[in-house]
Amino acid sequence: MASPSPRLPARRWRLDRLLRLVARGRRALAARFRQVATSDEAVLLILAVPVGALTALGVLAFYRGISAAHALFLVAPATLLPPLGLLALRPVVIAAAFAAASAVMRHLGHDHDGMNVPDIIRAVASRGGRIPVRPAVARTIASAITIGGGGSAGSEGPLVVGGAGVGSWVARLFRVDASVTRVLAGCGTAAAIAAAFNAPLAGAFFALEEVLGAFSGASFSPVVVASVVSVVVSRGLFGSAPAFPVPSTLGGPDLLEIWVLLPVLGAICALASALYVRTYFAAEDVARSSKVPRWARPLIGGLVVGLLLFGSRGALAGDIHLAAPLDLFGALPWWTLFALAAGKILATSVTLNFGGSGGVFTPSLFVGAATGGAFGSLCAQLLPGRGIDPALYSVAGMGALVAGATGAPITGILLVFEMTNDFTLVLPLMLAVVSCKTLMRRLERDSLYSGWLRRRGAAAEAPDVSLRTVGDVLDPAPAMLREATTVAQALSLLGRQPQSVLPVVDAEGRYIGVVTPMALGEAMRDAPQLATTLIAADLATAVDPLTPDASLAEAATRFRATPHEAIPVVGASDGHLLGLVSRAHLLASYEQALRAAQDPLRAPP
Repeated sequence: MASPSPRLPARRWRLDRLLRLVARGRRALAARFRQVATSDEAVLLILAVPVGALTALGVLAFYRGISAAHALFLVAPATLLPPLGLLALRPVVIAAAFAAASAVMRHLGHDHDGMNVPDIIRAVASRGGRIPVRPAVARTIASAITIGGGGSAGSEGPLVVGGAGVGSWVARLFRVDASVTRVLAGCGTAAAIAAAFNAPLAGAFFALEEVLGAFSGASFSPVVVASVVSVVVSRGLFGSAPAFPVPSTLGGPDLLEIWVLLPVLGAICALASALYVRTYFAAEDVARSSKVPRWARPLIGGLVVGLLLFGSRGALAGDIHLAAPLDLFGALPWWTLFALAAGKILATSVTLNFGGSGGVFTPSLFVGAATGGAFGSLCAQLLPGRGIDPALYSVAGMGALVAGATGAPITGILLVFEMTNDFTLVLPLMLAVVSCKTLMRRLERDSLYSGWLRRRGAAAEAPDVSLRTVGDVLDPAPAMLREATTVAQALSLLGRQPQSVLPVVDAEGRYIGVVTPMALGEAMRDAPQLATTLIAADLATAVDPLTPDASLAEAATRFRATPHEAIPVVGASDGHLLGLVSRAHLLASYEQALRAAQDPLRAPP
């Protein structure tokens, strides 16, 4: 038997030493960073910058991957076949791409079911914003293969996963807590959408609306910073052209269109959104209940999608980044456009449930543009003298479908506005979006995102605590410190009344900051001789207080961005300390709401 190489122990020793040096460097970097950034707000604002920049570079790398897959699966065969022959061969090519994408997820991603936008929402809500690296990389590669190979899927899904993964990685690098990690994952999400669509506002509000679920000041500022940085970097890489080329001259709506036709368009888009949601989950049910061997499902799905693309003469594919040809949508007959919308829904549902990978957001823009263009063409045909521009309805339909299918109305409005840069479209866009969202609630319980979560047991209905405020649950008489209280006196008080934070007030009762038991312990450890000299004002750290009229939802969001177990509550006008609200207070209020939902006779006052 061959003896082990004498070089192996030396190599292992060098590797272990390198890993120890890296770990020591991370600890030193995190410690030094904490000395510079003394509050969670500062930590988030500083780290949002590298998250935004790295995410933009990740978008570039992903697009390069799509281009490489496109060259392999479609460009190379095109050099050997005539155009019609390549179109006829597409079912086989797409089946091969789906098989390759499925193999990547099976072997590299360990058959991870998630790593999409709703899974990121779940990770932020229940896993502290931590994104596993290997499944995220596998999903990104599989999505590049799917999209580049001709599948009907959106690039925003893997980009959101990658952006959230960047935020999670930066959080681990600087050793921050779970509350900061959640916000940084949201920053990565915002940066990904902003860079992908050249839309910083839409990116920021998508993260706030869908991923973080709140518009609090604690998360708003870093999310906006990450989104802006990402767009600045991406414009340097890709230019400032919008993701979807929009006609430069769109006809302005008249009163009939504003009060009648555009709300009707919203209702039609609600029907299309409901069809999209139901078709998507029906395809998922078919794939899961099918007795077809697992290895054969990507082949079947690829053949079906390829036949749909062949039947549409390639119109369902767009380019490799799934752009919606709005100029074409404004010229085709209305029945053709409705057929394209239905075909896109079916092609996307089959792609994502039969081996392919990608997102559902970008296809919803295609479906909305086709649906809006179809309705606009029909109206122009029925009302020939009114100068109706079908392209205007295509643009409004895009925002409405995003609102209905993904449950993100603000994102839908801002995204289309930023893509067109035309303020005259805001009114018709808002009317279509509101009409679609209102009717969609009655037609379908879930969006594409919430439905995915609900089917996996992660979207239970939350009790309604929106009417309760911080003033209803706060502790009005917490232990507090005067600014001149010494460390020794503070420790004595803490021993009599244990409390996770001690608010510090000045001589007139105005809030200054908080002192934690850890800070007191560190002061005694480092300088015990100063126990009667150091005062509370020296140890106080700034924690943004709440006001008594703040909602419990706002308080919960604030807790997600701070490691402290309690937050001071102050008067809105004079800054005087009114009490302390803790995580336990929020949980107690939530429990009361649950009991009230089960037995209304026991509802809290």
